[in-house]
Amino acid sequence: MPEPTVPTGAVTAADYFHGYSVVGLLAVLGVLFVAVAFGAGRLLRPVAPTPEKLLTYECGVDPVGEGWAHTQVRYYVYAFLYVIFAVDSIFLFPWATVFAAAGYGATTLVEMFVFLGFLAVGLLYAYKKGVLEWT
Repeated sequence: MPEPTVPTGAVTAADYFHGYSVVGLLAVLGVLFVAVAFGAGRLLRPVAPTPEKLLTYECGVDPVGEGWAHTQVRYYVYAFLYVIFAVDSIFLFPWATVFAAAGYGATTLVEMFVFLGFLAVGLLYAYKKGVLEWT
C-alpha cells in the first residue's frame, strides 16, 4: 500500500515540534551562558571584604536612619493582573490562526487549555487576595 504524501508547502507535525525544540535549545544555551559568566566572575574576582565595602550607600552618601521603606503591595498585584490579561490577549490571536490550520486542532487545543489553566491560577490568586472586590 503506498504511503500518503504530504502536499508541497504543507507543514507537518514534526516541523511544528522542531520549532519548539529550537526555542528550547536556545533557552538552555542562554541559561548556560549566564551561568558560565557568573561562575567565571566568581572565580576571577578578588575577595577582600572590609566594613567600608559592606556598607550600603546611595550616590556616595552614607546611609542615615532605617533601611526599611513601606511600599503598597497592591500596585504589584495590579501589575500582575495586567500582565495576565495582556499575555492572554496577545496569545489568543496566533492561537486562533494556528487552530484554523489543518492538522493542528488537537495540539493547539491542549496548549490553550494549559495556558488557560495558568491564567485561572493567576486569577484565583488575585481573587484570594481580595483584589477583584470593589472597595
